[in-house]
Amino acid sequence: MHGKNYRHSAGMPYTRKKYVGGSPQPKVAKFSLGKASGDYDLELQLISASKVQVRHNALEAARVAANKKLQDLGESNYYLLLKVYPHVILRENKMIATAGADRLQEGMRRAFGKPVGLAARVDIGNIIMIVRVKSADRERAKEALKVASSKLPMETRINAIELKQVV
Repeated sequence: MHGKNYRHSAGMPYTRKKYVGGSPQPKVAKFSLGKASGDYDLELQLISASKVQVRHNALEAARVAANKKLQDLGESNYYLLLKVYPHVILRENKMIATAGADRLQEGMRRAFGKPVGLAARVDIGNIIMIVRVKSADRERAKEALKVASSKLPMETRINAIELKQVV
């Protein structure tokens, strides 16, 4: 199974875990990292520029890559939040492709497929990941989001928002 087979979203998303036996758990370990409440000056957002499905292992790879770049700042000097949740169940009708296997295959009969993974549907303009840092660490956070976007199967852009401090 390749990730590119599930990149384009076609048809209705299948999310009913009630009817699928053995539905997999999302591989994303944590959705938020760092210190959530801090005196941050800057918020950087990783925004999607295309409509795709992102598999849960790609989201986890992006989160790990971004966190690795940000760890040097210290655990209490940044906040990383993954905004999308993989809830669409991906199914595959596995076929036997060896010699002499033509008598064992069912073909398209009852081709519902076994669950093989989860994905999140992302539209154009959706926020995928947020990083909050102090303005001195702007370049480090931008680099972390650039590395994270290389793990995702879509074009992305980075949006910077100055957070206003209420006195």
